[in-house]
Amino acid sequence: MEEPEIPSPFAACDGLTGGTSAEIPDISLPCFTGGADVRLRDLRGPTVINVWGSWCGPCRDELPVMQGLADRADGRFTVIGVDTRDDRSRAADFATDRSVTFPTLFDPEQRFIGRLGVTMLPATVFIKADGGMYVHRNAMDVDQLIEQVQKQFGVTVAR
Repeated sequence: MEEPEIPSPFAACDGLTGGTSAEIPDISLPCFTGGADVRLRDLRGPTVINVWGSWCGPCRDELPVMQGLADRADGRFTVIGVDTRDDRSRAADFATDRSVTFPTLFDPEQRFIGRLGVTMLPATVFIKADGGMYVHRNAMDVDQLIEQVQKQFGVTVAR
């Protein structure tokens, strides 16, 4: 049965892939807005992947922080989301309420976090330009996120 059309605040996922990272799990997830699935191992770095769910309390605070980072990326890195263990309609409403627009993948079966060994959300994955990967397993405020972008990518982001 085909899923009903749900209005989405997210950008399309076109153009996210192009490299290969051996550390990222070799799974594909659908773009929240539809279109072709995205093979995670093909994501180009540097990329920040924020894994969240509308049901997750700390995600409610962190998701707008991630949007702020995406707004300040200026082409130096990409920010995408992975909505997990969620209902598509609730996730779209949640993101709309928080003015989130960065591209997001949909993973209701928790395949991505399962492969990462992550048990709690939010989690943030940093894919480096060389394909290396770092998983941050706690919520971050603006300053912590800026610090991790500098540490993982060597990129300075203004507050």
